Amino acid sequence: MKGLTELLTCIQEISGGNYSNDIMHLTTEGFDPYVRELAESVGLMMVRIEAREFALEQANQDLKCNIVATIKAVARGLSLRDPYTRGHAERVGLYCERLARRMDLPEDEIWTMHVAGTLHDIGKIGFSDRLIQNVDTKVDADMLAEIKQHPEWGFKMLRGLEFLGLALEYVRSHHERLDGTGYPNGLQGNEIKTGSRILSIADVFDAITTTRTYQEAMDLDKAFSILRKLAGPSLDPELVELFIAEIEEHGLEDVEDDFSTCPMPKCESSNADT
Repeated sequence: MKGLTELLTCIQEISGGNYSNDIMHLTTEGFDPYVRELAESVGLMMVRIEAREFALEQANQDLKCNIVATIKAVARGLSLRDPYTRGHAERVGLYCERLARRMDLPEDEIWTMHVAGTLHDIGKIGFSDRLIQNVDTKVDADMLAEIKQHPEWGFKMLRGLEFLGLALEYVRSHHERLDGTGYPNGLQGNEIKTGSRILSIADVFDAITTTRTYQEAMDLDKAFSILRKLAGPSLDPELVELFIAEIEEHGLEDVEDDFSTCPMPKCESSNADT
């Protein structure tokens, strides 16, 4: 029966998830009528499966985006308690994305960096009022111990969201330092993943270029000087230079002050496609 072998091969390919249009060739004149009829039926089934898989993938992507947006809304609630941190999370997320792009990382990793940067301080929701409202008094040992817990608290809050992938580890390790003096786990050197190193630089930079209760915003020259002093013992020297070059070329980030939604790049592109 002419075309039967080819038909069986196409069906095997389709069953394996390879939705090739080769099967439509078997619906043309020159093949056995039985083969042509089967090929038409299988081809129609293939199209329907593709459509359903696309719909499920889109629904799954929308769900992920909505979950991240919800978490971000909760994280932005921190600014109601501490107005000095308003916009910090969004800016850090954008700085992380920019450095990741400059490093030519894959799009999925760039998205992960943006998410990690935006959510990195969510553990601060657990801070006591005493710590948040501390303006004039020196941070004591108990306050410092509380501060050092926020990366772990953030990790524990988010760890059920497995689709966040390595962003979970980056949130947990964004205060680790190359010389092992960081927290919460005292990681050092190669124990600290590249994503955590990127996030550390973005976090430090935004902290020193914005006004806080303990300092005025620094100009770029001073900020770059501090980053370079921290390069080696604390921050990754190579990434620090890449980051400085990025800021020199494209400038500072400026986000809306009214609880900007700051959508994730992947969510933006997904919505544009629809």
